Amino acid sequence: MKRVTVRKWIMALGFAVTTTAYAENVEHDQTSVWKVSKGDDAVYVGGTIHILPISEFPLPAKFTQTYEKSDTLVFEVKMPDPADIEGQRKMMAGLAYAEGKTLKDDVSEETYEALNAYLSNFGATADQLAQFKPGMVASMLVAMEAQRSQLAGQGVDAYFMQLAARDGKSSEYLESLDFQINMLANMGAGEEDRLISETLETLPELKDMLKSTIKAWREGDTKKIDELVVATFKRESPASFDDVFTKRNQNWLPQIEAMFGDDDQEFVLVGAGHLVGDGSVIDLLEAKGYKVEQM
Repeated sequence: MKRVTVRKWIMALGFAVTTTAYAENVEHDQTSVWKVSKGDDAVYVGGTIHILPISEFPLPAKFTQTYEKSDTLVFEVKMPDPADIEGQRKMMAGLAYAEGKTLKDDVSEETYEALNAYLSNFGATADQLAQFKPGMVASMLVAMEAQRSQLAGQGVDAYFMQLAARDGKSSEYLESLDFQINMLANMGAGEEDRLISETLETLPELKDMLKSTIKAWREGDTKKIDELVVATFKRESPASFDDVFTKRNQNWLPQIEAMFGDDDQEFVLVGAGHLVGDGSVIDLLEAKGYKVEQM
């Protein structure tokens, strides 16, 4: 796994943060929302950023307009509420090592020391995170850096989940929590040391690295999103790409097709990287004969 792959991996999995300096929020002719139709029946599909600073709100108008005319919101997964003790316990257990093994067994002494040095900025130690597998540790590191840089915020998914609950709209999910836990738990398997060490190296660059990603998402620039998030990942880590993108896109396709033919208006919201390039959800739907229009 080359360093650039770790960068793409972090962005592709949706640990996306951005600088508050990029907050113009200018409306563009199109954005990352698609209308997928079959005759007079349509399903809307929107690409999301999972962590977004408050400065990036309001969202592009087409997201809000599509939400307002939708009856059902469809998300990747329902994460346990912070108040759901049993759900939180289940998630933490699934992302932890089995008894008798820790992160220290999977990374070099140098990497473990570098992790400890970084965590000291937060008054924490590597030993306090050592029970968790590398995928979980990497995601925690990105979240901590976002918080330290005052970049943390509510993601597009979470924002619309809250709106749906407030407005009494139905919410459905494409994947189970168990599936998502397993995917994160296996992230970096066989390359644990590289995942942690290169995540640590990448953290200082996150702000600048993600400015262009957020810009491309706002503008619906599919070629740029593909270039920034998908293409390099696919080229350099094809097996991981299949797990994170290809297989999931294919699993979602029949679920989206089943949304046609009912009286509900659905708005499907998934990570933006799933909607661009060959083999994307949009590409698969178009190949099945659906009319696809970017809004």
